[in-house]
Amino acid sequence: MRFELTILGSNSAIPANHRFPSAQVLNVMDRLYLIDCGEGTQMRMTEYQVRRNRIHQIFISHLHGDHVYGLVGLLTTMNLNGRKEKMQLFSPAGLREFLESQFFYSQVVLAYELEFHVVDDQRHQLLFEDGVVEVYSIPLEHRIPSTGFLFREKQRQRNIQPTAITEYGLSIPQIEAVKRGEAVTVADGRIIANASITLPPYRSRSYAYCSDTCYLPQLQHLLRGVDLLYHETTFLHDMVDQAVKTKHSTALQAATLARDAGVGQLLMGHYSSRYKELSPLLEEARSDFPNSVLGREGGQYSDAPEREAL
Repeated sequence: MRFELTILGSNSAIPANHRFPSAQVLNVMDRLYLIDCGEGTQMRMTEYQVRRNRIHQIFISHLHGDHVYGLVGLLTTMNLNGRKEKMQLFSPAGLREFLESQFFYSQVVLAYELEFHVVDDQRHQLLFEDGVVEVYSIPLEHRIPSTGFLFREKQRQRNIQPTAITEYGLSIPQIEAVKRGEAVTVADGRIIANASITLPPYRSRSYAYCSDTCYLPQLQHLLRGVDLLYHETTFLHDMVDQAVKTKHSTALQAATLARDAGVGQLLMGHYSSRYKELSPLLEEARSDFPNSVLGREGGQYSDAPEREAL
């Protein structure tokens, strides 16, 4: 069952050093969720074979250009390709006005609905859920209202042992009941305990996206035990004063938060264009949190092999 993140853009501010502004796609059981949409996002989608028509929710962390300037082009392309399905957009206040002004002056009329959801950047709350995930906001602190996003996979059903279906002649309604954890009464009147014919469901997985923000140690309780944490690492720690001034984070600060929150893996990104080579950032992060990796364009990052729930 897929739970996989693809990096479309990993740089901060401007395209540089063969890196592009922020954008990611999270694939959960073949449902796609776009997170930020910097300049050139749809070009990266084409390059990495991300199917635009399967995106129905877009999550924008804040309205700085390197996180949103690709959105008008993407939405317009979807319109030109004949999209009819509604698109849901989640962001701090201002995205509706930003998009509507662009469409007004370019005389674009979309043939599909945009449904805007304004995110309170001061609160941690449920923003969206469907059949596979719940998405929560993560309050961040940047120069303008900014929010992170926490994706938690919903608990899946128990796994029925294939041999049990034929052994007990289970009907489809009985199979569904067994997957829900219920006991089942078979044709001869016996009650079959659920545990004897099922295996525990796979453990639910989680992903947190934190960009852009200054170092916030208080986030550790919201990020506790997250499998994969993306946290901006704009600067090396020798530029911590610049990080404080611009309300960004250093590689060391991101690693410290990952360590203190007990996350599974730290995924780095939002690199300053001053760093042509990223290995110093990685070394700095790994000095405090060894399970740190660089986010790179086209990179796909997934949870470790699934483990059964306890």
